[in-house]
Order: sequence, then C-alpha cells, then structure tokens
Amino acid sequence: MKHALMSLAAVAAVAAAIPVVASAAPGPWQSINQREANLNQRIEQGIRKGSLTRPEAMRLRQDMRQLERLEAQYRHSRPGLTNSERRDLDRRFDVLSAKVFEQKHDWQNRR
Repeated sequence: MKHALMSLAAVAAVAAAIPVVASAAPGPWQSINQREANLNQRIEQGIRKGSLTRPEAMRLRQDMRQLERLEAQYRHSRPGLTNSERRDLDRRFDVLSAKVFEQKHDWQNRR
C-alpha cells in the first residue's frame, strides 16, 4: 500500500511539472521581419517612456541597421539565405534583444 501511494505521488508530481516545462520552452518561431518590427517597437516604446536615452536608442538602431545589412547580404548571396545564416541571424537578434532589455532596465534617465 505504501509503495503504491509513493508511486501515485511520483506520477502526480511529474504530471504537475509538465506545464512548467512546456512554458519554459521558447515561444513560436518568428520570422526575421517580425523580429525586426518587434525590436523597433520596443526601442520606440523605450524612448516614449523615457527608459532609453537618446544615445542608447541611437546605438541600438545602429545595431539594428547592421543586422539588416547582414540579412540583405545573406539573401543576395548564392544560394540565398541558408539555414546556418538564418541561425546566425537568430542568434544575433537574440543578442540585440537582450541589449534592448538591458538598456531599458539600467535605470539611466528615469523620471
């Protein structure tokens, strides 16, 4: 009886943990254009709310333009945008997204 109760408790614990694991997974894949639009929106929001200074926003926009140029370079090369290039862009967008978050939350120029 005790063994059965312990097994039931273990199954219940695993079942309860499944939604937590599922929510920790990254969200749905976003296209490069969606990611660019999302980052631009976050930068604009940071400027409007005052959580980004003008120099921070300028640097972030410069980084965004560099990514856009790299994407154009990848797309115009033969055979076009490859999977490894797409992964490279995704990684670079992740880095830029983290930079936007960091700059918006660094408490500079808070009102």
